[in-house]
Formats: sequence, C-alpha cells, structure tokens
Amino acid sequence: MRILLIEDDTTLGAAVRDQIAADGQSVDWVTRLDAAGDAMRGAGYDLILLDLMLPDGRGIVFLKALRAQGDATPVIILTALDQVSDRIEGLNAGADDYLVKPFDLAELSARIGSVARRYSGNPNPLIVHGPLQIDLAARSIYRAGKPVALTAREWALFEAFLARPGQLFSKPQLEEKLYAFDSEVESNTIEVHVSRLRKKLGGAIIQTERGMGYRLGKP
Repeated sequence: MRILLIEDDTTLGAAVRDQIAADGQSVDWVTRLDAAGDAMRGAGYDLILLDLMLPDGRGIVFLKALRAQGDATPVIILTALDQVSDRIEGLNAGADDYLVKPFDLAELSARIGSVARRYSGNPNPLIVHGPLQIDLAARSIYRAGKPVALTAREWALFEAFLARPGQLFSKPQLEEKLYAFDSEVESNTIEVHVSRLRKKLGGAIIQTERGMGYRLGKP
C-alpha cells in the first residue's frame, strides 16, 4: 500500500513515516498542501494521512476539494483539534477516520488497516485462501494449521494481492506500493519477494503473466 503523509510537525512526521515503513508499506511525506497536490499528480495513493493545520492552508479545505473532484482515496485525519464539532466537520467533509494527537503509533497502524480493508470490499480481517488462514489485523498467517512468518515487505506485498484478488499488477505498480519516491529499488526486488512468498505459502499462491505482471492465484 502506498500512503501519502501530509504533516508539518517534523518529529511526529518522522515517527509516523518510520511506523508505516516498519509495517512494510510505502510512504511519501510532505509538509505542505501544495506539495501534496504535486505528489498526487505524480503517483497514485491507496490512503492519505492528513493534518488539518498546515503552513499553506487548512487540511479540511484540501479534503473537501478532493471529494468535490470525485477523488475517493481513503483519508485519515491526524490532528490536535479534539472538539466534537471538529470531528463532525472532518467526517462530514469526507474523512474515513479521525485520530486526535497525541496518538499511539500502533493504533494508527490498526486504523490504516481497518480503513484499507473497508475499501477493499471486505472489512473482515479474517481470510481463508485455500490452505491459508490469514488474520490481517494480527498480521498472522497459518498454512495447513502451521504458522508462517513473513517479513514486513512480504506482508505488504501479499496484502496488495489479497485486496484485489482478480487484479493483474505490473512490476512498477507493485514497486509503487512498497517503496517511496526516494527509495532505490533493485531491478529484481519484486521477483525476489514473489519467490519468497511462493516458498513460504505455496508455489501457486502468486501467478505470473509473462511480460505483464502478477496476480493472486486461485484458492
């Protein structure tokens, strides 16, 4: 999943960026709304984390403009504004969740996962796929009743396939979901992750469409 973080507090922004990266997700961090607009014109995002008070304007105006343009990208507001009226305004403007600062980073990860699952069409974190029993919330997976350990990147890649089981992903699309703009990505990185997933979860778990990309294998 590729996430856009719009936050001008450098201490909090760095902490949130590191938390998302530790979860295996890709994150691009900007501190201004104009930079956020530029980022969104250059890449597709699966979720936006939005502060409401930014140097060049109010996040709520930015959010309303997104929704007015028909942009349905999930948005979680991160703000120090804690009045009920502020929450109501944010949710009515089109936010999917509202988290008041200071917050626990683990809770933020849980909320990101919850919103992402709702947008994938299945809010249930428990998934059965062939011999695999998957708990997305707990980030645990069992194969034929035995636990399987995945790295953060492997989890993020596998979640991308689970969220869109019929979709064919090109290699650049998968790289976008795993790595930020300034990351150096080896040419065979996706192939390596896919190979490791196959070894751990079964050779048919991810199918290769030669010259086109990858998709989740049938159960």
